[in-house]
Amino acid sequence: MRTKWQRLWVVSRKKWMLGLPLGALLMFGAGIIFWGGFNTVLELTNTEAFCISCHEMEDTVYQEYKDTIHAKNNAGVKASCPDCHVPRPWIHKVARKIRASNEVYHKLLGSINTPEKFEAKRAELAQHVWDTMKATDSRECRNCHSLSAMSLETQSKQARKKHDPKRLAERGETCIDCHQGIAHKLPEDV
Repeated sequence: MRTKWQRLWVVSRKKWMLGLPLGALLMFGAGIIFWGGFNTVLELTNTEAFCISCHEMEDTVYQEYKDTIHAKNNAGVKASCPDCHVPRPWIHKVARKIRASNEVYHKLLGSINTPEKFEAKRAELAQHVWDTMKATDSRECRNCHSLSAMSLETQSKQARKKHDPKRLAERGETCIDCHQGIAHKLPEDV
């Protein structure tokens, strides 16, 4: 006598089930539902509204960002929090979300739950972001700013020299080496 669980895994003789056990079809359906839910949550947490949902972000770095070229410019193109802080490739995005759970943990712990505590840790937090950007060759910057698309001839002589691809490759430099503080104020001790 088979249990209910065992009966789910018996090969079906019904043509519409293609010989698959009912359990396999149920697991496939559950997988689709899980995957859809996971991706929905992933995308909901990848919005500016989510990023500034805690007052520390809204009261500090978001206020700084609102007056930068990334938020206001003649082209009308806006780069929001996820554009700069969350990679687009799926596997890197998931890895970043896992690392972000540490930030949520510290929020709940109270380590950065006031603007004063945030300011006290600003240098450390900024260094984490800069280190990540350096390690990924400023991948998120390059989503919008690729060297191949830059018009060097319209840049100042100094900028043209600094953006020369050969020079950058020789020095191992990336966007964040020169453009720290482009969207947020620099920590006082940097």
